[in-house]
Amino acid sequence: ELKGLSLNDFLLKKMGTTWDRLIEDNATLDDIDDIAVEQFKFDAAKAGRLPDLTDLSTECVLEKLRLVTRNGITRAALVMFGKDPGAFYPNLFVKIGRFGDNDADLRFQEVCEGNLILMLRDVVEQLEKKFLTKPIRFEGMQRVEELEYPVDALREMLLNALVHRNYLGSMTQMRVYDDRLTLWNAGTLPDELSIEKLFLSHESIPRNPLLAEVCYKAGYIDSWGRGVEKIVRSCNDAGLPEPRFAERSGGMLVELRRVTPAENSDIFGTIAERLRNDCGTGPADVFAIICCHPEYTAEQIAAEMGKSPRSVENYLAKLKQAGFIVRKGPKLGGRWEVNL
Repeated sequence: ELKGLSLNDFLLKKMGTTWDRLIEDNATLDDIDDIAVEQFKFDAAKAGRLPDLTDLSTECVLEKLRLVTRNGITRAALVMFGKDPGAFYPNLFVKIGRFGDNDADLRFQEVCEGNLILMLRDVVEQLEKKFLTKPIRFEGMQRVEELEYPVDALREMLLNALVHRNYLGSMTQMRVYDDRLTLWNAGTLPDELSIEKLFLSHESIPRNPLLAEVCYKAGYIDSWGRGVEKIVRSCNDAGLPEPRFAERSGGMLVELRRVTPAENSDIFGTIAERLRNDCGTGPADVFAIICCHPEYTAEQIAAEMGKSPRSVENYLAKLKQAGFIVRKGPKLGGRWEVNL
């Protein structure tokens, strides 16, 4: 027996259409944000997936994208470019919450509203300013600050949520904890896919194909079903654990985790004696520093220990040869990953 959102999806499929292709009878061109359309033109020009749109009016751009038909303005047009799409679809916004030890410990929250182009930028900006820390490292004399989670993974997660979500369901929800970040959006996987198949080569089966096509032409996504692969690869390059994907409460949940200094200290405690016996005191001291600061370079470790960089390089070589550590990511900007 089908109920609620599942019944709605079934009926749309029987009609041979999708939610984003339906016409919104009460919408006019006055509901479209020209600034969002101009941003799309700029992004599409960089992506090179469309002819030059510079001299086209907003209406012409929407017609070329099939977002406007002779019958009116599609729902995809309002989601992508609407001045106030929330007036048509109340749960379109993204809610971000910062939590402590558990879900009952809500410290603060923000709501990001507007069209897809605006929300994509607003959510990343809110994460950078209020919700995530920026560990500091140095490349020579240059101070570098990067988010604790890779921006590429966050952006891909958000795009997947906004493009593939069920817009009749609840709002998209992002929860930030001390050791993890989760993103949930309404809408389960299509029947042709499963969690296991997401990690394998698979076809792209978008819930909102018109919206997905517009995002593809803007260069925001590709059309080959590689979203999960991109998220996993970004986490691997940043030295983070593999992300987790799950179906929950009628939607999709993605979870990113980071290894905290306390967890890494526990790892060191379990193998400290074996490491000193196998490699010596110097390498063991280097390993202890890496456990707390996996982003440190050899020069930073040397400064921490009061040793020469050459000595630290020798210690690192011993640790790598013994299989205790592996370097992930590029030489500049990578991280150390410890092995038990």
